[in-house]
Amino acid sequence: MALLPPRHGASHAAMALLLACASACSERRAPVPPPVQPQVTAPAVRVEAPAVPSSWPATAVTAASGPVDVAVTPADIADLQGRDLSIPLPGVWAANLTDTFGDGRTKGAHEALDIPAPMRTPVLAVEDGVVAKLFTSQRGGLTVYQFDPASRYAYYYAHLDGYAPGLVEGQSLRRCQLVGYVGLTGNSPAGAPHLHLAIFKLEPKPRWWRGAPVNPYNVLRGSRPCSAGG
Repeated sequence: MALLPPRHGASHAAMALLLACASACSERRAPVPPPVQPQVTAPAVRVEAPAVPSSWPATAVTAASGPVDVAVTPADIADLQGRDLSIPLPGVWAANLTDTFGDGRTKGAHEALDIPAPMRTPVLAVEDGVVAKLFTSQRGGLTVYQFDPASRYAYYYAHLDGYAPGLVEGQSLRRCQLVGYVGLTGNSPAGAPHLHLAIFKLEPKPRWWRGAPVNPYNVLRGSRPCSAGG
């Protein structure tokens, strides 16, 4: 910046002020922008739905462990068929059933009938009887053991999502009364809710965990479903 010489009579103080201004102006710099903070983007999280298995559990859910002191006879099958047991899921007819009794499992044959159904479908008693045992197991999950009125047969409902409100052991049941809801507990495969229904003939001294298995498919082939309301 060029400075003109002071006019005649300008004071030394004015001259000093001009020099100071010139020095300050010559030292001005362009403003420095603030540093740019790097943007951190969270990695995308991929959520995958569980795969629907192509087969039922590899482990069997059996009614009894070891040999039992009773055998199933043709008369037993005729007896059960004559009772006209109800199919325990509303809207499921005999024509919808697939015989899964005897299917291979890594720990023995499958001694029950698997009936696919949506989660929380009501599970209803196949006939009159009594709640012999409410039990939770690693393989069966949440289960109900029901004895018939004469304590000759047991009906086993497994993989339940929950029990009927207020259900207790020793409680009397009426045909088509709510006992629980279809679920995925125990070794039921993810994405395939179903009712595991077993029927077994009890020993002379009835014990809820022991009996000779009966194929429910043969018993229910001529049966009708319960209604959701009983």
